[in-house]
Amino acid sequence: MQASQLDSIDIQILRLMQQHGKLANQELAQLVGLSASPCSRRVKAMEEAGIIAGYCTLLNPQVFKLNLTAYVQVKLEKHGQAILEAFEKEMLSYDEVLECCLLTGSDADYQLKVLVEDMEAYKRFLLEKLTTNHDIAGVHSSFVLKQVKSHSAIPLPQTMR
Repeated sequence: MQASQLDSIDIQILRLMQQHGKLANQELAQLVGLSASPCSRRVKAMEEAGIIAGYCTLLNPQVFKLNLTAYVQVKLEKHGQAILEAFEKEMLSYDEVLECCLLTGSDADYQLKVLVEDMEAYKRFLLEKLTTNHDIAGVHSSFVLKQVKSHSAIPLPQTMR
């Protein structure tokens, strides 16, 4: 199954699953007008095709006193494939790094989204982890004052066909 093969019911299923991840199959089926078995088969087919990439539970960062979000732009000294791969592997090892994106059209090579407790925790991350990498030429940090919108659902078309 490919995305181009999705019909309007598949799109409805995906939209509901993104909005309400804990929906039981029976309830999901009822909401899209199917019986439980066909709905379950559709979900399984979309999982097997990689359309549904996985499942997760979203936690409230404030409960864990993770109150500081930083967007960090990182410029590397050199741009060889081995250097890029080593940097990316290192970023994968840091729990504080929620996102790591290779950029184009910017002075920075990478942008990181970092979540920590406070400025002191950010300073430790920056000085004891990030800037110990000798391939880094520069770092620019911006801090979130207010989060206006945050969600993990991707925009879906009404139908693919």
